Amino acid sequence: MTKILVLTFLLIPFCLLLNRRTNDSAKENLKVGALVQKTKLPGEKVFKKYCISCHQPDGGGVPHMNPPLINTSYVLGDKEQLIGIVLKGLKNVKIEDETYTNPMPSFKQLKDQEIADVLTYVRNSFGNKASAVTAADVKAVRAKTK
Repeated sequence: MTKILVLTFLLIPFCLLLNRRTNDSAKENLKVGALVQKTKLPGEKVFKKYCISCHQPDGGGVPHMNPPLINTSYVLGDKEQLIGIVLKGLKNVKIEDETYTNPMPSFKQLKDQEIADVLTYVRNSFGNKASAVTAADVKAVRAKTK
């Protein structure tokens, strides 16, 4: 009986600590999920207005002309690089062993929040799952590229 009590007193704090860490992680996932949901509709609107004609409704792009947005390292990878592409444009680029020749114009005229919304949308649509892009992220990259 004494051994059971000792084990119980040792395990309870450990279980509480483990539960707290799990809850903190779950809360962080909820925050990211909420940010993605908050920007999904505005991001989709920006995508439909500026991006859909080249990257297509399904994000599949056009072979050898416009790159796909589906499960590619440049979409799912470094946010700063992706923001830079939107701000500066891109032409004649090799992505995932394929060359794309249709130049992408700069969209620096868009507001920071619009760019954040559309990139969060792209990074979490078409089967993609990646962290959200914030207006602060865009503002920081914009400041570096001036």
